[in-house]
Amino acid sequence: MKLAVCSLLTGATLLLTSCVNFHSMCATHFLPQACLDTCHRLNVAPTKYILTVNVAAQTVSLFKDGRFVKKMRASTSRFGIGQLQDSNCTPLGLHCIAEKIGDGEPPGTVFKERQVVGHTSQPEFARAGITTRIMWLQGLEPGFNQGGNVDTHARTIYIHGTSDQKSLGAPATLGCVHLADGDLISMFNLLPSGTLVWIAEK
Repeated sequence: MKLAVCSLLTGATLLLTSCVNFHSMCATHFLPQACLDTCHRLNVAPTKYILTVNVAAQTVSLFKDGRFVKKMRASTSRFGIGQLQDSNCTPLGLHCIAEKIGDGEPPGTVFKERQVVGHTSQPEFARAGITTRIMWLQGLEPGFNQGGNVDTHARTIYIHGTSDQKSLGAPATLGCVHLADGDLISMFNLLPSGTLVWIAEK
């Protein structure tokens, strides 16, 4: 009798664990519902590819046709999340890639005001903050990340490279989203302008 009870309990535990794991897998392998709800509210059609930024996990995930493709280490603002101009915070919400800058430049290329000014191999640029590629974001939610003093594009919030790639995986930026050179270049080459980018706390 005891053996039968133990077997039943073990089976129930395994079933519960499987259900939890399945739910977790589904939650991470499909686009966040909040992203889809925001698209619907704004009457914005989801793009073929969508990037999602998870601030808590310090990751960027790529989705294709609503299905998870890959996850990449990232870095967001060391000042936390926020929408306001001059806050140096990473803005939340629905965005798109408005402009792409740096096509064909070698990894480690340094930009200032979106112009090439050097390379991280040069001593004076060894600690440069904006490198390799720039994907300039535009907010799509009026009054939240678009317009006035909360305008993501006017705040020059980018997805870009950094000379300090050891900082990836922890908050370290001044509001932008950092990616490793390899991930950044592959995303830059894959994603057309207009691709949606969802930035969320979790």
